[in-house]
Amino acid sequence: MRRDRLIASVRAVRRAVLARRRLLAALLTAVAVATGIHAAAAPPPATVDVVVAARDLPSGTVLGPDDLRVVGFAPGSVPVGAADDATGRTLAAPVRAGEPVTDVRVVGPALTDGYPGLTGVPVRLPDAGMADLLRVGDVVDLVSADPQGGGASVVASGVPVLAVPADAPEVGASGLPGRLVVVGAHPADVPRIADASARTFLTVAFPD
Repeated sequence: MRRDRLIASVRAVRRAVLARRRLLAALLTAVAVATGIHAAAAPPPATVDVVVAARDLPSGTVLGPDDLRVVGFAPGSVPVGAADDATGRTLAAPVRAGEPVTDVRVVGPALTDGYPGLTGVPVRLPDAGMADLLRVGDVVDLVSADPQGGGASVVASGVPVLAVPADAPEVGASGLPGRLVVVGAHPADVPRIADASARTFLTVAFPD
């Protein structure tokens, strides 16, 4: 008798569930839709706009609008020195697509951040092919050669190459064509380098 009552109770519950299955299905669907709407309406996480390279760019590129794009970075992940607007700046080193453009990647005072005590000095090399041999980070000697045949001398030793802008050859203050290269020099060597740049040919030598 007790078993019959148990079976009857189970059957009654089953009939009640089946009778209300459409209502339960509708209720579950409504809950799922409400959950989806709440997730879609939730505000996106906060981000900070960062200027990055739109594609791989070589050293010396003069940055134009098509070379850059803006990407949202999570707060706290923005690189130190990220440029607010790098358009028109010249890259001192190559950058990969998606890499943030920072102050140490463009020609400017920050180029010497990795070289304490040195000053960034632009020098003009008369042979553009000579400048093409240089890479950022190379260490060279600057050699002055008198175009009137007065001999040659080293004006600065062991200077690091900070940037090799991809400028077209042009005539400098000396009246000689050439390419600009930015090097790091000790402040005491700067007047001698500037004088040699104005009066003589400057070339580079790779020390042992």
